[in-house]
Amino acid sequence: MIDLDRLNRLRLHRRPFGQIAYANLVLSWDYRLPRKTDIVMDGLENLPRDRSVFLAMNHTDRYNYWPAQYAMYRRGYPFTATWVKGKYYDHGPTAAFLDSTNNIPLPSRGYVLVTDFRQRFGRKPAEAEYRFLRDLCDGALEPEAADVAAQSEAVRAWIGTCGGSAAGFVLWFEARFAPLLGHVIRLNRQAIVELGINVLVFPQGTRSIRLARGHTGLVQVAHHLGAAIVPVGCNGSDKAYPGGSPFSKGGRVVYRFGKPLEPDGPELGQHRVTTAYVPLSRAASEAHGAQFRAATDVVMAHINALLDPEYQAAPDQQSDGVRGMDRFL
Repeated sequence: MIDLDRLNRLRLHRRPFGQIAYANLVLSWDYRLPRKTDIVMDGLENLPRDRSVFLAMNHTDRYNYWPAQYAMYRRGYPFTATWVKGKYYDHGPTAAFLDSTNNIPLPSRGYVLVTDFRQRFGRKPAEAEYRFLRDLCDGALEPEAADVAAQSEAVRAWIGTCGGSAAGFVLWFEARFAPLLGHVIRLNRQAIVELGINVLVFPQGTRSIRLARGHTGLVQVAHHLGAAIVPVGCNGSDKAYPGGSPFSKGGRVVYRFGKPLEPDGPELGQHRVTTAYVPLSRAASEAHGAQFRAATDVVMAHINALLDPEYQAAPDQQSDGVRGMDRFL
C-alpha cells in the first residue's frame, strides 16, 4: 500500500530500466507479432524536446499509455513518469513493476479514506459511510452541518478518536493527508525540474471510453511548477486492449498531440493562480477552486478536440467507467 515510508523511498529515473526492458523484451515483439499494432503519432512535433511538460491524455483502457511511451522511446523523446492510482501498489508484484517503470502513485483522498477504514474495521466502508466521510474531507459537507449521530457505529467511532466532532475529523485527516501530498509534489518536481522527463496524467481519473470531466489536480501541480500541458487524444487503444490482458490484440492506435498550453499563455493564463498555494490541498481548492476548474475545463476541451467522435465527451461529461469507492479498491 502507499504510505509515507513507501513514498519516501520511491525514486524516479531519467532512463528507467523497467521501461527500457519492457519496451525491448515485450512491446517490440507484441506490437509486431502475431497481430501487428500500428501506432500513429500525429502532431508529435508539438511535444517539446528542450523542456519537460505534462501530457494530459484521455484514459480509455488499462494500458493506453504503453503504445505512446513505446513510440516516443523509439523516436528518442524523453522518458515519462505516469500518475497512477494508489490502489495498484496494494499488490507486491504490481508495485514492483510500477516502481521499475517510473510511475508516481497518487494516494487520493478517496484511496486514503477507504484504506484507513479497512485497516481500522476490517471491511470496506458502505457507500453511505464513504459518501459522508468523503464529503467532509472534500468540503462538500460543512462540519457544522454534519449529523454525526445519524451515522454508523464505525463512523462515529472513527470520529470519536479525532476529538469527537466532524471538524476534528477534518483537521485530523488533513494532517494525515498533507505529508502524502508533499511526496507527490516532490516526485513531480523531480521529474520536471531535475530529471528532464515528461509527466503523463489522465485528468479524468478513472477509465472511460468517452472523455469525462477532468479533475483539477493536474492544473494545480503543473501551474505550481510552471510547466506547460500538452493535450493528447488517444484513439483506438481500447480495441487493442479490450480487457485485462497486457498483450495487444492488434489494430491501429492513433495519438494526436496538441500544441502546448502554457501556464501564462492565452488559453490558461487568465485562469492561473499567481499567489502561493499547496497543490492538491483542501485550502488551495477552497481558495482557488473556480480558477482551477476553469483551467481544467480548457485542458479537457483541447483533449476532446483531438478525439474521434466515439471517444469525445458526452453532453453530461460523465464517466462510463467505474464510479464510487470501487475506483480505490
